[in-house]
Amino acid sequence: MRITGFDYQRVPVADGVAVNVAVAGTGSPIVLLHGFPETHLMWRHVAADLAADHTVLCLDLRGYGESDKPADTGETYSKRSMADDVVAVAKAFGHDRFALAGHDRGALVALRAGLDHPDKVSHLAILDVLPTLDMWDVLHGTTAAVGFHLYLMAQPPGLPEQLIGAAPDAFFGHFLDAWTQRGDAIPADVRAAYLEASRNAVTSIVADYRASAGIDVEHDQADRAAGNRLTMPLTVLQQDWGAALGYDAVALWQAWATDLDHRTVTSGHFMAEESPAEVVKALRDLLTR
Repeated sequence: MRITGFDYQRVPVADGVAVNVAVAGTGSPIVLLHGFPETHLMWRHVAADLAADHTVLCLDLRGYGESDKPADTGETYSKRSMADDVVAVAKAFGHDRFALAGHDRGALVALRAGLDHPDKVSHLAILDVLPTLDMWDVLHGTTAAVGFHLYLMAQPPGLPEQLIGAAPDAFFGHFLDAWTQRGDAIPADVRAAYLEASRNAVTSIVADYRASAGIDVEHDQADRAAGNRLTMPLTVLQQDWGAALGYDAVALWQAWATDLDHRTVTSGHFMAEESPAEVVKALRDLLTR
C-alpha cells in the first residue's frame, strides 16, 4: 500500500542498505518515522495534511516494510545506525536541516538523531515512548508485563525469532489490537499490510529490539554521563504511562531536553491514526517554536 499523492523512491543510506521513502509537498522539510508493528503508512493522515505546506518524507525504517533488512552485526540495528539513515535520506533530497517526528521505535531513532546530529534536527517530536535508558528503569514488578515483548526480543538470537515466526500474525496482531482504542483507526487493508510487512521482517524486527537491550542502552548511558541533552524544541506526546507505571514523565523528559512541551493524550498508542488532528496540531505548534 502507498500514501495517496506521495511519490516513492528507494534511497541508499549505507553500504548495501537502501530504505523506502514516500515524499510529497514543498516547503520546510519534516521527516516522519513509524513505530512497531507498522510501516510508514501509519502517517497517512498526518503526512497528507503536513504536505500542504511542508516537504514531507516518510520512511520505512531499515529492517521494516519495503526497506532493506541487512543481517545484524551487533550495530546494524542500533538507533545510532538508523538515525544515520535518516540524515542520509534528508541529504539525498537536498535537506541539511529538517524537523523530525517519530512514533514508538521511530521515536527512539528520532531521539538518537537529535542527540547525535543536533546541527541537522531543527525540531523534534516524540510519540509515546521513553528514552531507552529510562524505559528499562521504569519497568518493574507485575506492571512490567505490559512490556513482555521487550524482554522476549532481548534474548540472544534463536528463540525469539523461532517463537514469533511460528505465529507472526498472532504476535504482531496482538499489539495492533491491544494498543488501539478505536477499532476503526486501522482499517482491514492497512492492518493486512502491517501484518504482511511484519511477517516478512521477523528477524530484523527482533534485531531492532535486541539492540535496545544492549548497544542502545550503552549509547544512552554515555550521553547521560556526558550531560548531553536535546537542545532543539521538543514536543512529547504520550499516553499517561507515568500514572500507570508510577513515574514522573515530565521530569524524565526534562532531564533530556532544554525546551520541552509535554502533552498527555487520551487516544491509544497509535495516536497518529486514532487522533491525527491532535497530532497534526502538536506538530504544527512545534514547528512555530
